Amino acid sequence: MRFLIRVVVNAFAIWVVSLITVLEVRVTPYPPGGQIPLIVTLIALGALFAIVNTIIGTVVRIVAIPLYIITLGLISLVINGFLLWITAWITGFWGWGLHVGGFGWTILAALIIAIINAIFNAILRPQRRRRDRDR
Repeated sequence: MRFLIRVVVNAFAIWVVSLITVLEVRVTPYPPGGQIPLIVTLIALGALFAIVNTIIGTVVRIVAIPLYIITLGLISLVINGFLLWITAWITGFWGWGLHVGGFGWTILAALIIAIINAIFNAILRPQRRRRDRDR
């Protein structure tokens, strides 16, 4: 259930980032046109981004532990941008999905996605605690 919530929140965050034109992040639906293909594409992108974050992100974060210490955690912005860029790179082979501009804009887009995820986690986490407490 947590994975599904994570996918939906990621899809929403990617959609919000794609609405900010200066970030040069575009979502190309498959097949092009209509709202339903866009929603399905966003859900697929949310799932792919969650998988990339889980698999590749974990490895990169473990390897980058010394960089976290040296940069006081600021390297996480670059790592999140890199993971978003990997997601766009993977979907580039399919001809639909996520398209990003420069790497600097990708880092900023990943920061906005992280903020949206943090907000949704803060909203959803107390409900889990209350539910566990009531048991």
